[in-house]
Amino acid sequence: MDRTRRLAVSLALNAALVVVQVAFGIVAHSSGLLADAGHNLVDVGALALSLVAVRLVLRPPSAARSFGNHRATILAALANASLIAMVTVLIVVESVHRLDHPEPVRAGIVVAVASFGLIVNGVAALVLHDRSNDLNMRAALLHMMGDALASLAVIVGAVILLFTPSATWLDPVSALVVAAIIVYQAFGLFRGSVTVLLESTPSDVDLAELTSTMEGVAGVGEVHDLHVWSLSTEMRVLSAHVVLTGHPTLEEAQVVGDHVKQAVARPFAIAHSTIELECERCNDEDEDPCRMEAVAPVAPSTHHH
Repeated sequence: MDRTRRLAVSLALNAALVVVQVAFGIVAHSSGLLADAGHNLVDVGALALSLVAVRLVLRPPSAARSFGNHRATILAALANASLIAMVTVLIVVESVHRLDHPEPVRAGIVVAVASFGLIVNGVAALVLHDRSNDLNMRAALLHMMGDALASLAVIVGAVILLFTPSATWLDPVSALVVAAIIVYQAFGLFRGSVTVLLESTPSDVDLAELTSTMEGVAGVGEVHDLHVWSLSTEMRVLSAHVVLTGHPTLEEAQVVGDHVKQAVARPFAIAHSTIELECERCNDEDEDPCRMEAVAPVAPSTHHH
C-alpha cells in the first residue's frame, strides 16, 4: 500500500470516529470523550494536509521549483503541530471549567466509545506504519499513537468512575492528560519541522566522518566549505569545495568528483551533491581560476517519493 492510500484509509477511519465520539460525548456529558473527539478532529485535518503534501511531492520538478515540492511535507507537519497546539488550549479551558462545575458522567458509554476509539486509532497507526523516515508520515503516525494513548486515558478514568460515580473530577482530569499528550506531540513535530526549514545539518550526519570519507577518495587532497541540509526528511543535499591533488585534467577531475559523490550517496543518504573542484585551496572571497564544478545528482537507493 502506497502512502496516499495509507493516509486516505486513516483519514476515513478518523472521520467516522469523530462523529461517533461527538455524538456519544454529548449524550454521556463527558469532557474527556469530547476532548478525544477534538483531538481526532484535528487529526482529520492533519491527515488531509499530509495527503495533499504527499500528492504535491509526487509532482515532477519544474523551472519554478527545480527541486520539486519536497518542502510540502515539512510545511504540512508544521501546520499539524500548530493545529494540535490550538486544540490543546480549547481542551484545557473546557477541562478547567468542568473541574469547577462538575457534571455527572455516564461512564459506561464513555468506556464503550473510548474503547472503540482505541481500536480505530490502533488500526490507523498500523496502516500508517511504513518504516520510512518521512517526517510527514511520522507526524501522521504519531497523531494516531497519541490518539490511542488519549483514548486509553479516557477509558481508565471512566472505568474508575463506574465504581466511584462521585469522583466526577476524573473525567476532566483524563481530558487534561489527553492535552498533555497532545502538547508532547506538537513539540516534537514543531522542532523537527523547524530544524528542516532552518536547513540544519541532519542530526545523524557526522560532518567530521563525512569529511573524512570524502578526503579518503583517491585524488582528493582537502575538503572545505562543506554544507549538508535537508529539503525534506528523505531528501538531503550537499555542497562542498574539493581540492584535488596532482593538477588533473578536466576529464580526470570529473572522474574524481563522480567518485566523491558515489562515496557519500548511500552511507549518508545524500540525494543531490554539488561539488566545486579546485586545483588549489580557494579563498572563499575570491574566484579561483582553477575551480571546476561537478553538479550531477547521485540518487541513493534509499530515496523514495
